[in-house]
Amino acid sequence: MAGSWDGSYDPGSQSDESHYFERLHIEPIYDAFVCPLTKQVMHDPVTLENGQTFEREAIEKWFKECRESGRKLVCPLTLKELKSSDLNPSIALRNTIEEWTTRNEAAQLDMARRSLNIGSSENDVLLSLKYIQHICQKNRSNKHVVRNADLIPMIVDMLKSSSRKVRCKALETLQVVVEEDADNKAILAEGDTVRTIVKFLSHEQSKEREEAVSLLYELSKSEALCEKIGSINGAILILVGMTSSKSENVLTVEKADKTLENLEKCENNVRQMAENGRLQPLLTQILEGPPETKLSMAAYLGELVLNNDVKVHVARTVGASLINIMKSGSMQSREAALKALNQISSYEASSKVLLEAGILPPLVKDLFTVGANQLPMRLKEVSATILANVVNSGFDVDSIPIGPDHQTLVSEDNVHKLLHLISNTGPPIECKLLQVLVGLTSSPTTVLNVVAAIKSSGATISLVQFIEVPQKDLRMAAIKLLQNLSPHMGQELADALRGTVGQLGGLIRVISENTGISEEQAAAAGLLAELPERDLGLTRQMLDEGAFQLIISRVVKIRQGEIRGTRFVTPFLEGLVRVLARVTFVLSDEPDAVALCREHGLAVLFIDLLQTNGLDNVQMVSAAALENLSKESKNLTRLPELPAPGFCATIFPCFNKQAVITGLCRVHRGTCSLRESFCLLEGQAVHKLVALLDHTNEKVVEAALAALSTLLDDGVDIEQGVMVLCDAEGIKPILDVLLEKRTENLRRRAVWVVERLLRTDDIAYEVSGDQNVSTALVDAFHHADYRTRQIAESALKHVDKIPNFSGIFPNMG
Repeated sequence: MAGSWDGSYDPGSQSDESHYFERLHIEPIYDAFVCPLTKQVMHDPVTLENGQTFEREAIEKWFKECRESGRKLVCPLTLKELKSSDLNPSIALRNTIEEWTTRNEAAQLDMARRSLNIGSSENDVLLSLKYIQHICQKNRSNKHVVRNADLIPMIVDMLKSSSRKVRCKALETLQVVVEEDADNKAILAEGDTVRTIVKFLSHEQSKEREEAVSLLYELSKSEALCEKIGSINGAILILVGMTSSKSENVLTVEKADKTLENLEKCENNVRQMAENGRLQPLLTQILEGPPETKLSMAAYLGELVLNNDVKVHVARTVGASLINIMKSGSMQSREAALKALNQISSYEASSKVLLEAGILPPLVKDLFTVGANQLPMRLKEVSATILANVVNSGFDVDSIPIGPDHQTLVSEDNVHKLLHLISNTGPPIECKLLQVLVGLTSSPTTVLNVVAAIKSSGATISLVQFIEVPQKDLRMAAIKLLQNLSPHMGQELADALRGTVGQLGGLIRVISENTGISEEQAAAAGLLAELPERDLGLTRQMLDEGAFQLIISRVVKIRQGEIRGTRFVTPFLEGLVRVLARVTFVLSDEPDAVALCREHGLAVLFIDLLQTNGLDNVQMVSAAALENLSKESKNLTRLPELPAPGFCATIFPCFNKQAVITGLCRVHRGTCSLRESFCLLEGQAVHKLVALLDHTNEKVVEAALAALSTLLDDGVDIEQGVMVLCDAEGIKPILDVLLEKRTENLRRRAVWVVERLLRTDDIAYEVSGDQNVSTALVDAFHHADYRTRQIAESALKHVDKIPNFSGIFPNMG
């Protein structure tokens, strides 16, 4: 075959290929075949009156130029004037040329055929492919010639060439061969050809990708091939990726997009596109497709895993349509719509879109309806899940009417219906309905309605009993609900926990699980923390069940870093510390509580927790616990036993000398320790409490000041207490709290402490020169509550701002 093609041809050149092939002949060319004007073989020869023959198009152009320039019509060869511009077809010559052309094309096609094999040179293969393109573009009928010559499989084989140029040219040639030719496309559909073409989509060379996309676009115009392309693993995924690529050629992106549009003719392709992030075709089918298609697409949407941004888009696009199907479709359609809505509603923003589209009334109706048209229980579970999703979205559901007389979801009757369903359905639905109530009780605008309905229905005991169920999701939903209810009905819940066997122990077991820190554990700790702290019966039961020992263990492990790294560690620790602090509220009534605090060194633990920077609630509760412990110090300190006077001392008092006892507590006047009597003079407690007086959270400051004030309380040596505060450099921070006047509670507490400090002459003398302190005391004297005004008056007397004979207030006693 070598040397059969014209060696002057350059496959990479940009010259006009058709001219090259027109000049390339196997048989010799005759002069009579060539037009004198174009110098090319004629296709439609015509003869003038003088017998000269030209290509029809060329001579007509010559005559037109003559007329436009005002010249006479002349023969372009003889330049002699013509009487007529009539053109006589040279039929015999045309037939001869056509026969000659056919013989040449057949011979050239045969040459091309023999060149299309892996053993041929790159140049010969490229020339053969270009020739096939040329004859197909020259005349569409030649495409069947190519097909009948079995050239299409040979071109396909060139896709396996090691030459990138050959592979690109083969893709390009196949596109020309199949363009607007269904039979040729059908041949390409056979075997693995389409799979091979798809593989080029992931090639590194952009030129091969571009040619492959163009070819697939052409093939995708055939519905039969649409299914074939879509069935090839990865085809749609790659095409979808190309449409969103920033690095691809713009035309390639456009072709990929058009290819996908063609592939949308097959439902399976639409599903694949949705799975790979191109959802619009599926959404369009739900909106505009025939009923069967709407049903299948809605059902498939319910199976998809969507990212959150997509859920919002889907909700906006087809949310209303799905809600309509849910309201009025067949049971099969309603099931498909519900499952799709379940998928969409699992993100807060998309849930809000669905609420705005009107999902709540039909959803609640589906749940509450009983009788002929009611949903089967498995679909009621889906409805309950959607309701839980939308209620927990943060949308104000109380603003949406769902029944007559402007009833809303939190109207008493509807909450009663929810509670009734919770008591009369299986665990999966119970769990979702409890989550609905969790959402309603998480909002300050609806929680009181739910609380009132629970109280009026007497459902407290029923809800508490869920603490003992084996299903973890159901138990967690119940505990979270009870935690939300506890600030509003803490005493009722405490009574229920004390009165029901096993429920309190169930909460403690949840807290003590050694599986990291779960949301359920944080909720359980939060629930116990909200129960009335002075409920002695509940605290005693917790003491009897060993609850506090378990809680101490968990707190210590968190502080030592043995448990860390979960997002629930902060609420869990806060809850545990609050629960642990309740034992300090019953010290005077419960000897076991004192024993527990001593045995486990709770004073030391709470002092350590004062340093949990960033956890304001832990610091505040720890300071409050230390206040309770310190108040009990004066009752727990061991007072010294003085030796009895000797015989002489009883007769002669002058011999009676007071015994000196060393090692006593300055403040409590007895033998104290942090572990035994909870005395704050040990363990750097005073310094750490003073440091908290500068805290940004006024509740932490108030708790720290309250704990420090126990050193100045009645029943202790107040003067020594003042000295302890002086030693800890606490006087100025206390005065600063008074000056800042951050809250009324803080001012009340600060005025009380400052009055005690001013009983010490040296401090009174120093403070009397500070006009700011005097002004703050005068302000309290004028504007505070009755008791604080009395104390402020007393403080002003200490600094001589009010004379001692002032009779403004009656005797303080």
